[in-house]
Amino acid sequence: MILSKDEVKNIASLARIGIEDKEIEDYQKNLSEILDYFKELEGLDTNSIEPIGHITGRSDVSRKDERGEVARKEREDILNNAPERKDNYVKVKSVL
Repeated sequence: MILSKDEVKNIASLARIGIEDKEIEDYQKNLSEILDYFKELEGLDTNSIEPIGHITGRSDVSRKDERGEVARKEREDILNNAPERKDNYVKVKSVL
């Protein structure tokens, strides 16, 4: 399956990627190869394979979002290292 030049331009537009006319043929070839590979993957029999959420088998390892003594000390350390602070916040220049 070879993508047309218009399809490549449309994909680039949707992805907000600016491409030049001389690059379109490369994108046609590369994107078409990727889509062909996905088509090949669709043909594989995966009925006997159990779906997994993560390849390592790890579950959520995030800590609970709780305030603790360590969090208070870290917060104070951050505030002490900030060049400027106001009340209990780091003061920064306005961005917008």
